Amino acid sequence: MLQRSTLLSHRPRRTVWPVAVALMLLLVLVSLAVGSKSISLAESWRALSAFDPTNNDHLLVQELRIPRTFLALVVGAALGLAGALMQSMTRNPLAEPGLLGVNAGAAFAVAIAITLGIIQPAGYMLFAFAGAGAASLIVYLLGSRHRAGNDVVRLVLAGAGLSVMLMAATQILIIGGSSETHTKFAAWTTGSLQGRGYDVLPAAGTVIAVGMLLALSLTRSLDGLALGEDSARALGINPTRAWLVSSLAVMLLAGAATAAAGPIGFIGLAAPHTARMLVGPHHARFLPLSMVLGAVVLLLADILGRVVSAPMEIGAGAMSALIGAPVFIFLARRKLKAGK
Repeated sequence: MLQRSTLLSHRPRRTVWPVAVALMLLLVLVSLAVGSKSISLAESWRALSAFDPTNNDHLLVQELRIPRTFLALVVGAALGLAGALMQSMTRNPLAEPGLLGVNAGAAFAVAIAITLGIIQPAGYMLFAFAGAGAASLIVYLLGSRHRAGNDVVRLVLAGAGLSVMLMAATQILIIGGSSETHTKFAAWTTGSLQGRGYDVLPAAGTVIAVGMLLALSLTRSLDGLALGEDSARALGINPTRAWLVSSLAVMLLAGAATAAAGPIGFIGLAAPHTARMLVGPHHARFLPLSMVLGAVVLLLADILGRVVSAPMEIGAGAMSALIGAPVFIFLARRKLKAGK
């Protein structure tokens, strides 16, 4: 009986990956078809399989929607994985990359770039990544300067303090700027993928790929740290090295994602939390599924943002929070009820 119940309990987990991947691929096709001009799924597929450079629909798919879709996949996966690492590092299911000051650092740097007259995504992406990376590094140095005591608490406090300070400095810059500065900064803070593609995709994709490799190399270390630092050391794991590599991975993942698409806060919280409920806490399953669910949520948010108020668009960052928060609350309540 015990063996049978165990097999039954694992059956739902076996269906998670096929469903998640199928949903992601379906959303990729829909993302290529919908927008200010609707293109049929069949025509979108022909634009991929039999490209005709004289066909305007094919050009639209190839030049605008393909890079935008790939950017949504890459950024969503990066945010989901960064959130999963943060939650594992802090042992807090409500942690997300903003705890390291990533969003605040990127926002401050973008405000500086816009104030200096840099308005193209490829231009202020460099500023955003530098700001996110610098903020993450400062938080890490402040939070782990001494080994005594609780590093998690210090990291959270350092991140919160630096975020408040940087956001205040950002507001001062924006308030002191022109109305055009206000408008451009507001467009970036909605977390929109509109107008972003091949100009930012190579740089963001390269940095995120490095962050993913670092993160996925930590599965054994994170499993060991979940048992406590003493147990991890007994298993031959170096907690200090794991913390350093995890922090670097979060900085690369969240920094590049924020630089490329703007601050998108909800995905790094909800995707890993949902992945943990679906496949459990084992990091070899938990981290990859967090990436896939992050990509699914951002793709869905971007698609809905294009059609809800067409021909105008709603930023993917705002839309992801709008559609994802109720789902996340429902899943969390279900989990709490199941644990009673």
